[in-house]
Parts: sequence; C-alpha cells; structure tokens
Amino acid sequence: MMRKNYYQKLAFMVILMAILLAFQEYTSKDKEPFPDVKFIDGNSITANITDFDPNILTPERWQELGFSEKQASTILKYKDIVGGTFTSKEQLKKCYAISDEKFEELKPFILLPEASVKDNSNRFNNFERKEIIVSEKFNPDLKKAHDWSKMGFSERQAEAIIKYKNYLGGSFISKEKFRECFIISPENYSKLEPYLLLPSKTPENFKTSDTNYPKKIKVQYRAFDPNRLDVEGWKALGFSDKQAQAIVNYRDKNLRGSFKDVDDIQKCFVISAEKFQEMKPFITLNPEAIKKVEIQQEKTDFSKTDLNTITFKQLIEFGLDEKSAGSIIGFRKKLRGFVNKQQILDTYNIDKELVQKLISIAPLDASNVPKYSLADAPEEWLKDHPYFKYSADKIIFYRITYPDDKKILKFLKLKPEYEERMKLYLK
Repeated sequence: MMRKNYYQKLAFMVILMAILLAFQEYTSKDKEPFPDVKFIDGNSITANITDFDPNILTPERWQELGFSEKQASTILKYKDIVGGTFTSKEQLKKCYAISDEKFEELKPFILLPEASVKDNSNRFNNFERKEIIVSEKFNPDLKKAHDWSKMGFSERQAEAIIKYKNYLGGSFISKEKFRECFIISPENYSKLEPYLLLPSKTPENFKTSDTNYPKKIKVQYRAFDPNRLDVEGWKALGFSDKQAQAIVNYRDKNLRGSFKDVDDIQKCFVISAEKFQEMKPFITLNPEAIKKVEIQQEKTDFSKTDLNTITFKQLIEFGLDEKSAGSIIGFRKKLRGFVNKQQILDTYNIDKELVQKLISIAPLDASNVPKYSLADAPEEWLKDHPYFKYSADKIIFYRITYPDDKKILKFLKLKPEYEERMKLYLK
C-alpha cells in the first residue's frame, strides 16, 4: 500500500513539473530578450549634443557632431539634391556620408519625424527620376522654365535647358542641337523627339555663325583711372558683372584699395593678356590718389579700434587673409556683436596666432550688443542666434508655462559650456 502511494506521488510530481515547464515555455514566447547592458563613454559625441534640426546645421555644426569637413559638405549637397530640406529621419539615413552606426548614435536627438509622407509614398529614394510626360507637338523655343518643370524635369534641369537655349543664341535650331543638351538623356529625348517642332538637321552655316557665342562688345576706349572705376565702370569696358566685381574686389581687398602700377592690373586673373593690351594705352594712374589711399590706410590705430566695429578692410590691413577676415565679420554679424574676446579666438577658419595678436591690442566694447531674457527674447532672434537656435523651439515651448529663465534652462538640460554661452547674451 505504501509503495502504491509512493508511485502515485512520484507520478503527480512528474506531471506537475511537466505542466510548469510547458507553461514557462508558452509564456516566454512573446518576451524580448533582456537588452544588452551598454556603458556610456563619457567622451561619446552623444554626451555633447542636444536635440537638433539637421535642416539648419552649418558645415561647422556637422563637424562638431563628429563628421569630417568632406562628410559635412556631402551631407549638405545631399540636402540640396533632395529638395533643400530633410523631411524625415528615414530620408536622412539614406545619405551615404552617414554610416548606420553614426545614424543610430544621433537618431535620438534628430528633430524630424521617423518617416514622411513623401518617403512612404515612394518605392525608391529621392534620386528617382520623374517620368517625362508630353501629349502634343510643341516648339521648345517657346517653352519657359516652368513649362519644362510641368513636363517632369526638375527645377534645376529646367533652368539648365533654358541656359542651353540662350547659349545657342535663343533657339534650339534643330533636333540635332536639342539632342546635344546634356540635361536631356537619350531616353527622354526619344520620348520628346516625335513632338518637337524643329528641323531635323542643323543648317550648314550654323557652325560658323556668331550666334553660338555671346557677342563681343566693341569698346570705345578713353583714358581712365582704374582706381576710380566702380563695377559699372569696369562693365562699360566690356567685362561681365562677375568679372567687374572680381576686379573691384581684387583692387580693394588684395591690393588694399588701389592699383599701384600697371603690373598690378596685368596680374588680375580676370583680365586676359589680350584685354590688357587693348586697355593699356588708355590707363592713367594718378600718383596723388594712390598716396591718399596709402595715407588713409596708415592712419588706422588698432589700439583704439573697437573689435565690434572693425571693418573687413581693417582686418585685411592688420594682416589677416580674406578667409579669416570674412569669418570674423560673419560670426560677429550672426552674434549681433562679440561679448568677450575669446569668442573671436574661437571663430572657425582664422589665423589664431594673428588674431591673438589683434585682440591683445584692440579693445572690445560690448555695451551695444543686444541681450534678452529667455522669456521675452524675439522668436526670430532665438532661431537665428548661433548660441540659441538649436534650442529655440524648446525655449519657445517651455516659456509659455514657465516664464522664468532659471526654470527654462533647467528644462533644457544643456551641457554647462553651452549654458554659459547662452548666458553671455541673457540679461
């Protein structure tokens, strides 16, 4: 009897264990594995950033996120290709300059939706070409840029087609010439060709016609002083807008205000040797005017020149190159003025050694630099200022409920150095 009870108990235990094992197996099917534990590296780039909108990042800001200068440039070119604006994280991820690992690192901070309507509706990415649609015969000479866009060409392609027509003299001339437009692929040409109201062949005399090229302006030269000519004056001598501006920039920036002799004019890369020989007999340089410019330049006293009002020309005069001078003026304009000299030294693309020398000599007056509280700062100022624009949307949101700077800063959860930069421009 005891042996029978023993076996019954043993059987019951076996059955109970089988039921428990089956229950455990069943309930664990839908459970995800326990996530791997990852230790955060204090030097990781994610420790140094806050939420950001990739559509407003400058090349420098992309580099701060850990990309090289070339990668940053590629990302911005990709943004232009997809229409000038990233519409979703999914779209941004397609940029080949951003590795999968890097994207996952930045993803939590990207202020974009996961996917846009545009992304979901396309089976392919944004590089997919639109289908060209044409239903009736037409004269391409009469089509404007928006007409080509309606056919299915992109805005840039449409503009390129118009430029090509203008290059030909205002007419596509023939189907042969139309086909040579590099924007129009063989596939698209085959679709358009039956509808083109153009002769099939190019006239024999077209190759020798002057309509292929811009007409050369015949200049009636008179004696002139190249140091007194503005952009319009150089254009009157037969130069294009861009060429005329380049000559003025070369004189005013590279030569510090004046051509000292005819060799200076000859060295200007915009002026060809042929053009220089045409102009040379009519060039008259006024030595007195050159001396005046030189005297004016020598008068700059940098020990009395405010770094918040110093001009591009004065920076060039001090010895900075155009790149350094332009960077300082550009950064100062975005900040609405420097508050301390360290900001100038932290400017991108400058000769730090020479700038250090400048800021040790020149004074800085920050009394006219606009400052606000976060609660009343204009939205435009917040969204444009380099120190505030990456947090502008959050500031605008938080200040609705908490019109107190300390509380807003607390909610922003910025790195200490970013918060200190903001405080430079806060009341």
